[in-house]
Amino acid sequence: MNKLYIVATPIGNLKDITLRALETLKSVPLIACEDTRVSSKLLAHYQIKAKLVSYHQHSDAGKADWLIDYLKNQGSIALITDAGTPGIADPGNQLIAELVARRENQVEIVPIPGVSALAAALSISGLPTDKFMFWGFLPHKKGKETIIRNIVSGNITSVFYESTHRIVKTLEKIQEMMPASASGYGKAMPGGAKTKQIMVCRELTKKFETVYRGDINQVIKLLKNDKTKGEFTVIIS
Repeated sequence: MNKLYIVATPIGNLKDITLRALETLKSVPLIACEDTRVSSKLLAHYQIKAKLVSYHQHSDAGKADWLIDYLKNQGSIALITDAGTPGIADPGNQLIAELVARRENQVEIVPIPGVSALAAALSISGLPTDKFMFWGFLPHKKGKETIIRNIVSGNITSVFYESTHRIVKTLEKIQEMMPASASGYGKAMPGGAKTKQIMVCRELTKKFETVYRGDINQVIKLLKNDKTKGEFTVIIS
């Protein structure tokens, strides 16, 4: 039986890849990835010779059909993302869902676990993690305020990803929608509402890894003074 391996790859530091992930990538004839230019660097570093084919959020349905046909008739495939675990805020989930929907019993879907920015950030947050809500990347416009309202009013930890160009504006919108006491400034509200704590991680495991902690007002000030670019993981208590 051919297999679709869902392989987690490093989010920055190449040493974070697992031995099992390396073994798997070396064993398959074909690796589906978001960007062949990004993944070729990882493969070259570990001297992996498998063929790369692109599969990303803009791939049409025909690409999924081609990959499924390959799985059924030619061989196993490893699915990787540019960084982290495929299927978590990542288009790889579309291929998995298509396989499941078609009930392709002759193809086994196998997880090869490893790094995830979500898990890495939660592990160092010090915030309640017995339950949490993960929002992925927030939408640019439609539906964004509704999600922020849920984050602000919720009583469990929220986690989301954000880009360099939108991080400050997004946090300012969250700050705007918070009660004064919850955002870390202003007078306390009746009933003594607690200040919401926030942690913002930039470029986890990479050269410019930075972690900001505090109330949202403090973190926004720190980010405005830091011009280093990168992708962000945000956790709000």
